[in-house]
Amino acid sequence: MDSVFSVIGSYTDWNLKSLLLFTIVFIITADFVKNRRPLGFPPGPWALPVVGSLFTVDHTRTHEDLTQLAEKYGDVYSIRMGQVWLIVLNGLGAMKEALVTQRDSLADRPRLPLVEAITHGQGKRTQILQCIIFSMRGFLHPVDFWTGMTFTSGHIWRQQRRFALSTLRNFGFAKTSLQPVILDEFSHCAEEFRRYEGKPFNPHLVMNNAVSNIICSLLFGHRFEYSDEKFQKLLRWFGVVLHTHASIWAQLYNSFTGFMRFLPGPHQTIKQISQGVKDFIRAEINEHKKNWDPSTQRDYIDCYLNEIQMNKGKDENTFDEENMIICVMDLFVAGSETTSTTLRWGFLYMAKYPEIQEKVQAEIDRVIGQSRQPSMEDRANLPYTDAVIHEIQRMGNIVPLSLPHLTNRDVQLGGYNIPKGFAVIPNLTSVLFDKNEWEMPYTFNPGHFLNEEGKFVKPAAFIPFSAGKRLCPGESLAKMELFLFFTCFMQHFNFSMPAGVKPVTDFLFGITLSPKEYEICATSRQE
Repeated sequence: MDSVFSVIGSYTDWNLKSLLLFTIVFIITADFVKNRRPLGFPPGPWALPVVGSLFTVDHTRTHEDLTQLAEKYGDVYSIRMGQVWLIVLNGLGAMKEALVTQRDSLADRPRLPLVEAITHGQGKRTQILQCIIFSMRGFLHPVDFWTGMTFTSGHIWRQQRRFALSTLRNFGFAKTSLQPVILDEFSHCAEEFRRYEGKPFNPHLVMNNAVSNIICSLLFGHRFEYSDEKFQKLLRWFGVVLHTHASIWAQLYNSFTGFMRFLPGPHQTIKQISQGVKDFIRAEINEHKKNWDPSTQRDYIDCYLNEIQMNKGKDENTFDEENMIICVMDLFVAGSETTSTTLRWGFLYMAKYPEIQEKVQAEIDRVIGQSRQPSMEDRANLPYTDAVIHEIQRMGNIVPLSLPHLTNRDVQLGGYNIPKGFAVIPNLTSVLFDKNEWEMPYTFNPGHFLNEEGKFVKPAAFIPFSAGKRLCPGESLAKMELFLFFTCFMQHFNFSMPAGVKPVTDFLFGITLSPKEYEICATSRQE
């Protein structure tokens, strides 16, 4: 009897092993068939079954890993992250071919499940449906029920972008009429800096608040005090979201949505953060509604409320309150984070290179002096200062991998065939640090932007705002803010590290590349 049970046990054990082996072989085979490189597809690193290169790329410095892979596989190569194939563009030539020459074919954005999860509330039925769809493929062709501007495509993107730019321009967006707003905000920021009396402090939240107040004046019609804890909390959230979106957690969520949706982790945290940001914006909209007058437009929200009323019942209308919330969030985050991050890199580089800081201050003193505020008209007469600002942008490398594009038709890039529906990553890092484009790519050198006569020049390889149809819409505003803020800071303060502390230019990788937290001393030059 014992021998019978022994045989049955051995048989059962053998069957379980066989089933497990069959399952593994089936998964690997199915994965190979589903995810093999198409004919004529760009080459790239070998991918593990199921997970691809998810665990072979260092997600704390992805941009550097992707740049190194270009040395082996060329300027156009493919890499698989989980269930998703990415086409990575490197070098100025590949970037121009894709984003400029074939800009219409790459004007769309891929659909990212994590973005969908944090921007839209979903019922259970919708969640189940999306679990099925997203599990089939992490990146899908975009459709028009998406909202906002940053990750939309087609009609909704064109309509919302056109409205946003025309509306914001009416309120002085990137025009000289916005200069007083920026200069007034600098006065508030300078007062906050002086409060530390030259002692070490972390400039992170102060700078985020100062820069955010510019876009807030256009969106909400008012600024926020630096003592506003609720607003400060909001600004801290932005950094968490931008870093999590470029982490391995985001890659896992986008590839294995149905599974990751129910697991704890940072991807769950940013869903909660997103809801908090939307609640904040919704409260601002409700305040606007209380005293809204269609005949008097005070800011972007007023104009959007008016647009909702005017477009009711029209075909292809994309204006509604939910879309307004997402559009405001897009503009709010984009108009807050990148410029403030650039300025924080600027303080760090000025402290690291005091001789460059002194030269900038000497030029400002000679052209502007101490008795008046700078203006955009001064820019042409401050070539060295302008060169330093551009070098801060280049070395800071604020958006190292830009934002992903999507092929909306079959295209050829670098001689390879890219089918419709594939995500394309413009690796801006590879251009901003290209040894063939820059004399000293890894050294802070304002001479990269000066000719032999000392006049400012901008090389073609300077593309921190990307290129083509999806060029950053806030580029002109960012340029104005950077010039006025940086010039004002150099006019009024000396920046140095605390005693015994050396400046370290290490970064935190995310959608934006920010300096690691540091303290700095800002000493008033007037004193």
